[in-house]
Amino acid sequence: MENAIAYLLKQDAIFEKISQQFGFPIQPKRPQGFQTLLLLILEQQVSVDSAKATFNKLKTAIPNFIPEKVVVFSDEDFRVCGVSRQKTKYIKALAEAVLSKELDLESLAFKDADVVRKELIKIKGIGNWTIDIYLMFCLNSLDIIPLGDIAVVNTMKELLDIHTKEEMESYAQKWKPYRSVATYFLWHYYLEKRGRKITY
Repeated sequence: MENAIAYLLKQDAIFEKISQQFGFPIQPKRPQGFQTLLLLILEQQVSVDSAKATFNKLKTAIPNFIPEKVVVFSDEDFRVCGVSRQKTKYIKALAEAVLSKELDLESLAFKDADVVRKELIKIKGIGNWTIDIYLMFCLNSLDIIPLGDIAVVNTMKELLDIHTKEEMESYAQKWKPYRSVATYFLWHYYLEKRGRKITY
């Protein structure tokens, strides 16, 4: 992280501005595996706090929180825990992919980011945002820019006055090979400015 931060400070004045105002970001980390991917499915298009509350309800309802137990948990029980019908389908698709060995989660740590993306995108309900966050938080990929993330998009609009995904993608090229760390700066600014704290 230190090398990446030093590099970004030289590359773009925006990071100096953020660090002077709010200090440096932390690198979010989560364990690899099934539970984290399931939590990321829950986090799609809702707040982190809301998703965590639902995740904790599920873990209470399914103490042995493994794919074998998740796949037989009824749709009604998922609903009682606060999981939508759509996300229930996505979670079960993930559990089934692990059980059928279509997806080998342990092997992902040894594969390039592009290969990881190709394998995960096949699972219904896992899109590029979910994959981006998994790569960043779990697999320590340093060069990801999740342009499906509303906080990243809104912060780039505010600080850089660029407004299309194409412009953002192009602009972020100057942050390579540390676009993930650039993202942590953007999140840090977004949260600090709003007085919000998130435990990743």
